[in-house]
Amino acid sequence: MSTNGLPPYDPQNIFARILRGEIPCKRVHEDAFALAFHDINPLAPVHVLVIPKGEYVSAADFHATASDAAIAGFWRAVAKVASEFGLDATGHRLLSNMGNDAGQEVPHFHVHIFGGRRLGRMVPPG
Repeated sequence: MSTNGLPPYDPQNIFARILRGEIPCKRVHEDAFALAFHDINPLAPVHVLVIPKGEYVSAADFHATASDAAIAGFWRAVAKVASEFGLDATGHRLLSNMGNDAGQEVPHFHVHIFGGRRLGRMVPPG
């Protein structure tokens, strides 16, 4: 499914290649539903990406087409990673860009987990 101006799923996108083991990552969690790894250009002391195991181009695609088990398993993995980094006590931000206007760069649904410091405003005024 293509949404918000995104092209159809490209099995050669970087996250698909990471899932297949063609590109290495600094893995922090993996289970049947998700893979989590450190972002190569971190924007906070903790900056982890969590990607579902499946061909989902966006959040809309994932939530419309993934099984209930895949959706629950993915979000449980996101929560587990945040907890394992000790972010539950101080807070963290979850971010998923969807579509061109939001700045989605990789056409594979993913969630960023940011934490480890005070993050400030989510979107600057303007």
